[in-house]
Amino acid sequence: MAALINLVSKSIAFGACRAACMTLPVAMVLAACGATTNEQAAAPSGRGPALEVGVVTVAPRTIGLVTELPGRLEASRVAQVRARVAGILQKRLFREGSDVKAGQLLFEIDSAPYRASAASANAALARAMANQTHAAAQAERYRPLVEAKAISEQEYVNAVAAHKLAEADVAAARAAVQTAKINLGYASVTSPIAGRIGRTLVTEGALVGQGEATQLALVQRIDPIYVNFTQSSGDLLRLRKELKSGKLKRTSAGDSAAVRVVLEDGTEYSRTGKLLFADLTVDPTSGQVTLRAEVPNPDGELLPGMYVRVRLEQAQAEEVIQLPQQAVMRSGAGDSVMVVGRDGKVSPRPVKIGAEQNGQWIVLEGLAAGEQVMVDGFQKLRGGAPVKAVPWQAAAAGTGRDGAAGRRDDPAKRGDAGKRGDAAGAPKAAPAAAGK
Repeated sequence: MAALINLVSKSIAFGACRAACMTLPVAMVLAACGATTNEQAAAPSGRGPALEVGVVTVAPRTIGLVTELPGRLEASRVAQVRARVAGILQKRLFREGSDVKAGQLLFEIDSAPYRASAASANAALARAMANQTHAAAQAERYRPLVEAKAISEQEYVNAVAAHKLAEADVAAARAAVQTAKINLGYASVTSPIAGRIGRTLVTEGALVGQGEATQLALVQRIDPIYVNFTQSSGDLLRLRKELKSGKLKRTSAGDSAAVRVVLEDGTEYSRTGKLLFADLTVDPTSGQVTLRAEVPNPDGELLPGMYVRVRLEQAQAEEVIQLPQQAVMRSGAGDSVMVVGRDGKVSPRPVKIGAEQNGQWIVLEGLAAGEQVMVDGFQKLRGGAPVKAVPWQAAAAGTGRDGAAGRRDDPAKRGDAGKRGDAAGAPKAAPAAAGK
């Protein structure tokens, strides 16, 4: 009897436990459904204000069309310092790499042979002058004698000829003296121009000028400095046609085009140069025309032979639209931008892009004055939700990872909208709840 009572008690306990276990999932499902319904009902009313996106307002304006071309720097004046007489190089009288003046003494060649030659030439001149004096006196004495028939006319003619021959000898002796002085002066080698001198090509003790004018050093004038660059002949023809048709205008009447130099590290040289000339001949192998510009270089920052890029403003275009590069989406299907309408809706717009200038694209077709183009905030777009357009600040670009806008949204700058669980985060949470 006791065993029967114990069995009945266990059966009752097992049934109660099984009922409780079956009831628990139903309650949880009901609670979850109630929570989902509450979230879905609260989602429409929990949407925050329209999110802000950076835009620029399309405003056509006149800009200078800048062409960037490759070029190399060249000294405005170059002079080779050479030994013009033969001899042993005795002294170097300058510091390599320094600035020298025109006429400054640079080298000294052994001048002893040339001093001796000068002394010999002077002695020859003295002898010739003495002979001239004697011949002149004799011709003067023979003149009255020939008139008195005291001597023959032939003797008088010989005396006059001797006088003239003596005068010629004096002239030759004077020329020899001048030559000796010149050679003696060449023993002191001076700078032909003012500029910066390079390294010494010959050391002291070397024999120079023997058979040829040995080069001793090189002097270059680098202030101002020239930059030689090339441009396609097709581009030049197209530019001239557009200028002639009135589509483009010259930068300034009567003035040379302004030139800016971009160095090898990408920085722009601080001083502006001017275009000197364009060559009249086209290179038949490359189809390029050579141009030359002059650039001030008082600090010697630019050196001959350096590779640079030249930014040349050759013309001006009116009513041109420019957009920051991050505002334009480029693909194989074409270029497009995102335009914000008056109702705050964002829609794509195909555009035709021209050349790049100063980090901005030139828009040829597709936009009108007054339209607002998105530059920043592409990651904020949520379907067809409206946005709030605010002026884009160029200084904020390039600080984030957003490929289109070039800027990451900073929660600290958005205020409450950047915090977890805010209105901006609600659209992200709703799909997660609905998917459970």
